Amino acid sequence: MIIPCIIAFACMAATVPDGCGVATQRVALTSHDVRWGKPTQYAWLDGGNLVVNVPHGETPSSIVGISGVVPMRKIGPAQAVKATIRARGTGIAKPAVKYHGLKFQFRVFDHMTGMARYPNTATVKHGTFPWRTLDVFAVLGGLESDGDVSLHLGLQGTSGEVEFDLSSLVLEPVENLFPKPEAACKALYSPDVADMPQLRGVMLPGGRDMTEDDFREMARWGVRLGRCQMIRNWGATGTDQDLDEYDSWINGRLDHLETFVLPMARKYGMRIVVDVHVPPGGRNSAGEMNMFFDARFRDRFVALWRRIATRFKGNTDVIYGYDLINEPQQLRPAPFDYWSVQRDAAVAVREIDPDTPIIVEANNMDSPQAFAYMMPFSISNVIYSVHVYVPSDYTHQSVHGGGPLPWPNPDRGHDSNYLRRALSNVRDFQKRHGARIYVGEFSAVAWAEGADRYIADCIPIFDEYGWDWTYHSFRGWSGWSVEHEGADISHMTLSADNPRKRALLAGLGSSRKPKGDEHEKTD
Repeated sequence: MIIPCIIAFACMAATVPDGCGVATQRVALTSHDVRWGKPTQYAWLDGGNLVVNVPHGETPSSIVGISGVVPMRKIGPAQAVKATIRARGTGIAKPAVKYHGLKFQFRVFDHMTGMARYPNTATVKHGTFPWRTLDVFAVLGGLESDGDVSLHLGLQGTSGEVEFDLSSLVLEPVENLFPKPEAACKALYSPDVADMPQLRGVMLPGGRDMTEDDFREMARWGVRLGRCQMIRNWGATGTDQDLDEYDSWINGRLDHLETFVLPMARKYGMRIVVDVHVPPGGRNSAGEMNMFFDARFRDRFVALWRRIATRFKGNTDVIYGYDLINEPQQLRPAPFDYWSVQRDAAVAVREIDPDTPIIVEANNMDSPQAFAYMMPFSISNVIYSVHVYVPSDYTHQSVHGGGPLPWPNPDRGHDSNYLRRALSNVRDFQKRHGARIYVGEFSAVAWAEGADRYIADCIPIFDEYGWDWTYHSFRGWSGWSVEHEGADISHMTLSADNPRKRALLAGLGSSRKPKGDEHEKTD
């Protein structure tokens, strides 16, 4: 059921009202406002221009050029910052690494999550081109502090020459990159969803068919919720472009879901999350979904959810919800934004299946900080998902670089209270909208010092807030598996008993009653 809700969208302006009606000034910055460092090797200033010339055959591993700190206190709070500059290039070689090449790039560091993001211009990365305007967007998620955002101009992992006209640099706040309501909707649930007890479980193994032994073992662990991921090509770029082949593949995964996973879940007393982990069109080099920019992929995505709803409606006894997109990522304006694409799919589902809950994920890979600008749907039985990997330089150490880091970490203030602060945007969203929250993923790699303590610190918070959760992951990659242990990914061995497994089993077997807020029920 779709419930009427008046939603207003913020408009970009030099002066905009905040939530209390007080005008907040937004200002544009120029190169003179940026606190620039010194040019590196192969780079120099020529009047008002920065020239970077890397000799043929050289491929510097780091950015050569110039970097500067963006004074966020001058630009004011904003959803994002847009930077534009004029540049020209001569003989810039195509780099071997997809994210190398020309760099007109932000670095956005979130002290709360320990995660840095590196949005780069999508305008041009290599080749020869005359003077043209490049642009790049940095999604902030509420960051305002100087030093959290820096700007980098130059070349990386390639040779050739690029020249930037520093006098043309403009940085301006962006307030309408994502929808944001002026009047908040309430999340409404039917009695069976509102009264559903808190469920705890695991991510099911992706990339292979499940076995009954998987279900028997999960039942022994106390698993009551399994997130069934339909996944391939994880982390790859430009995949799933052949839509007929994509449909053939995902239909095979849906066959396995219908003929084996759901019957086994019924037999062993579990509920299943139907997770489209890889959407039509795949991702681009920045990790964004290509369907946000190409109507072919967006239309096929909505059609896919119509097909799933038609095939699986009437199974609310075993299906916990339809998880529309795994870890959406949108870093710049797009014809079909991350929120609207999910809402279009949700509307299509509700036209066919009025009952099965729909799971919606936040931007920035479903991160907690993206709930700062997340808005609810005016559709009944929508559950809001978050993935908890905070701080990511701890949970993913040696996966995406970084480490070794311990948990807890008094030097960095990382403990259970830190986790509460990191999840505050999600908790505020839950209380403001009366929303049901589902932690679709959380974990820490096996070799992270104190990973068992991290798991044991996360679960009581989820339980206190009444959030359903699934640990990442069961019998997947050994680095996440609690049935493995080792000093690094090259030395993982099977493990029948270890501290991480004991921490997870204790959480799955918890008899504590949830203390989360009551959800508002539909008639």
